[in-house]
Amino acid sequence: MSEQRPAGTILIRDVRIFDGVNDRVRTGHVVVEGTKIKTVGDGDPPVPGAADTVVDGRGATLIPGLSDAHVHLLLAGATQVELMLGGAGVGYLRGAAEARAMLMRGFTTVRDMAGDTGDLKRLIDAGALPGPRIYPSHAGLSQTAGHGDFGMVYDVPTALGGTATRAEQLGLMRIADGTAQVLAGVREQLKKGASQIKMMAGGGVASAYDHLDVLQYTAEELRAGVQAASDWGTYVAVHVYTGEGIRRAVRAGVQVIEHGHLAGEDDIAYMAEHDVWLCGQPFAETDHSFPDPAAAEKNRRVCEGVERVFGWALEHGVRVAFGTDLLLDPASSARQSEMLARMAGLVGGPLAALKIATSGNAELFRKAGPRDPYQNPAPADTAAYGDGPHVAHLGVIAEGAWADLLLVDGDPTRDLRLLTDPANLKVIIKDGRVHKNTLP
Repeated sequence: MSEQRPAGTILIRDVRIFDGVNDRVRTGHVVVEGTKIKTVGDGDPPVPGAADTVVDGRGATLIPGLSDAHVHLLLAGATQVELMLGGAGVGYLRGAAEARAMLMRGFTTVRDMAGDTGDLKRLIDAGALPGPRIYPSHAGLSQTAGHGDFGMVYDVPTALGGTATRAEQLGLMRIADGTAQVLAGVREQLKKGASQIKMMAGGGVASAYDHLDVLQYTAEELRAGVQAASDWGTYVAVHVYTGEGIRRAVRAGVQVIEHGHLAGEDDIAYMAEHDVWLCGQPFAETDHSFPDPAAAEKNRRVCEGVERVFGWALEHGVRVAFGTDLLLDPASSARQSEMLARMAGLVGGPLAALKIATSGNAELFRKAGPRDPYQNPAPADTAAYGDGPHVAHLGVIAEGAWADLLLVDGDPTRDLRLLTDPANLKVIIKDGRVHKNTLP
């Protein structure tokens, strides 16, 4: 069974509970009421007849829903040819299919780092489509010839009077040159409902015109983006690999570095000094395929930096988030779970990796402040909870948290490879709705 059921009261009993925060796995039960967790208890559960649905875990492990802090829903499920030559609906339909696939892999929350996901998010939040909670960035901002410029080399840049590129037409990117255009570009994404802003601060693998070592966006342009985001209570994350690019971004007030695989140890220490997050991807060279030899070589160089950068981040106390950044190869999108299992070897074992992919990522998501769509309800939504703002947490199994839960056959705190086989996910609950239940 893999269809949604109406939210009600769910009793999950006889389970081993990993709460997303503590090292100890406890035996007990959980009661879900509506969209939130009502009770987390030890010992005997309430009378089963009081629940609309009873899940007998039989000693399986209950964990919070997983999260991925760097996805591209509209890009992961589609090829570049489909997006370039197909209608606008291709990316959206592929994105809807990919959203469901991510949910069925146990990822109940994602941070989308470039894509027009507003309508998809609204339909998922309304329960009309199955999928994870989405923290949208909307279009990523890039300078002309930057990592987000996927126009043809003979196209006239928009800053010089040219027309929008295909990636801009699809809402994936926004080319913005100069502080005025950057301000407008950031505000455009906030207008669309972005919870955080994505900017390109250095060269990339998939882009045709830029080398990995190039710096993108001047300090003034980065500061303009940071100011516009800060005025709305949220933050800027930047795509960048090199240490020089990281330092420029940090000096400009950027709070999250995406990738950073070519940084030096002193650059990672610099991030720690300024309390800047690293959203890292445990890339392997085979995760992406690049027919162009130049792109393949860039990919090889990036993957070489994975182990040392994660090691330095742990050594210097940089807060690390987990993301995958899979795109433009539908056949590889299922590697999302494999990459999470790979993370265990980089951050100190499966328990540490599982903490990052649950409560750790959720801490990063909260940096969106008042723009956080799931952990800071709008004032109009707080009246029902009494005095003061109500915060329903993600990434934890605790009373009052959102009911995003996975029941796993086995113990993923000891072996994360269990999560790479969907058959081991016996129950998937998101927002208090049962999306999968294969128990007898």
